[in-house]
Amino acid sequence: MKNGKNPDPNTVHPIAGYDREIYVKPTLKNSNIIVGDFTYIADSEFESHVTHHYLWNGDRLIIGKFCQIAAGVEFVMNGANHQMNAVSTFPFYTLEGWDMTPPVPADLPLKGDTVIGSDVWIGQNAVILPGVHIGDGAIIGAYSVVGSDVAPYTIVAGNPAKPLRKRFDDGLIDLLLRFRWWDRSIEEINSLIPLLTCSDLKLVRKELEALL
Repeated sequence: MKNGKNPDPNTVHPIAGYDREIYVKPTLKNSNIIVGDFTYIADSEFESHVTHHYLWNGDRLIIGKFCQIAAGVEFVMNGANHQMNAVSTFPFYTLEGWDMTPPVPADLPLKGDTVIGSDVWIGQNAVILPGVHIGDGAIIGAYSVVGSDVAPYTIVAGNPAKPLRKRFDDGLIDLLLRFRWWDRSIEEINSLIPLLTCSDLKLVRKELEALL
């Protein structure tokens, strides 16, 4: 408990007197955007960061818990894609006056849902393209354009974003993925903060092994 308050995932503004950082989940109106508890964005609203998200495509943006989304991040959804298996990519069917029926889904390069794991840090002005899956604990560098899946606990950066390195060795990553601290109760997470913020990774490994 800090300042006499418990963490509340339904609070919109988790920093008193500051409206440029919000917990995303309690602000959502679009049922095809699903965001876990305590994920925040450095802005006063979220849904304008999800672009080309049209109901007829049925794609979803799914983001886990405790993600940290910096200012200017954009999630580009499948509605941005044009037909590519024909002579022209021009979307006549979307515009008034043109005699074209919508292409069948098989003729559009639809990539499916965009899925972000938990405890993912997405740097400022990064762009996440349609259908990308980003694993738990990954870090996306500022101004990156992510068009391919990102493995858990991997740092990627650039345009197109490419892996720079894994954050930890495979053994510690396996422990973290099995431990899934973000799924535990608020009380337990509070008690785990010294472990979750410890830079002595040998100690972290030892304690996780004891807890599993």
